[in-house]
Amino acid sequence: MRLTRRGWVAVAVVLAAAAMSWRFGPRALNAVVVPLLVVLLAGTVVVARAERPRVTRRPLAEGFIGEERTVSVAIETDGAVAATVSDTVGDGLSAITAPHAEMTLDGEATFAYDLRLEARGRHRVGPLSIVVSDVVGLVERRFEYEETATVLVYPRVRALDGGPAVDRRTLASVADRRTREEFDHLRTYQRGDPMADVHWKSAAKRPDEDLVVTEYADDDAVGAITIAADYPTDREDGVDEMASAAASVATALLEQGATVGLVTPDATQPPGTGRAHHRDLLGLLAVAEPGELPEEERRDADVVVRTESTGTTITVDGREIPFDRLFGTDRSDRMGDDGPVDPDPGNRSGVSV
Repeated sequence: MRLTRRGWVAVAVVLAAAAMSWRFGPRALNAVVVPLLVVLLAGTVVVARAERPRVTRRPLAEGFIGEERTVSVAIETDGAVAATVSDTVGDGLSAITAPHAEMTLDGEATFAYDLRLEARGRHRVGPLSIVVSDVVGLVERRFEYEETATVLVYPRVRALDGGPAVDRRTLASVADRRTREEFDHLRTYQRGDPMADVHWKSAAKRPDEDLVVTEYADDDAVGAITIAADYPTDREDGVDEMASAAASVATALLEQGATVGLVTPDATQPPGTGRAHHRDLLGLLAVAEPGELPEEERRDADVVVRTESTGTTITVDGREIPFDRLFGTDRSDRMGDDGPVDPDPGNRSGVSV
């Protein structure tokens, strides 16, 4: 508890009035000093008796760069008290409205302000401080709160439909691959079955019988695709572009119904589909760090995303495609309240942005 600037002025006035009373008589003391002393004493008692307000932060939803979020803190007190509430906005975020306010706390109150998501990563909001004062503002008491909230900001997701057609076809061809490694059983050939599925060894042994085809356990499913993404340096200046490229490729493949997994130098996400899995991929890339993957992991991947000093490339089947060529001149982000991928992987109609 301490005096405010206004409180020190009041003390100075009291001392000056007391000094003047020695020269001009006690009437000056009664007219000025006594009321100020009463106000100072009352303010000190009120602030000293004020209990620590109870605060509860509401969680912040993850989002994309450029989106806005409302920070909301519930504050509960046992009585009415004047207060100044101030919050701390961490790096990677910017306050749209002031993160501080003068308000009267009485029972339950809500302190809120808006901020903008500015950069990829996991960013902190808080800590919070509440300065309680008397009505006149002579005495104050500060309460500090260590509790913070975090908000996850996804990397930029580009629309990869602005580059040359050959580049788009090369990337799209990955989603059309089928995994044919798990044999299930043989069955009789039916009209429309691919000739590549005919089991010719069995046909040669039984020339007078119907042809048979090989049935695979996952014959109707699009094969799992692994994206390997790295940034082989200790510098931080290019990891955002690597994360954006990997997020854009993963989004494009998921939209085509592919099963997509991701490998980075510091984390791995197994293959999957759907909106929840897409969020997991974006969340992994939101906190990706610089580093280099082992050569074996890059070789085994279906798509390799690599950022170097010369730029970012997407490698598919040994063919390198510059990332910035894939989205052409359209540098807008693909994002929305529901994210850029439809939860139904069978829906190929596109996305709402």
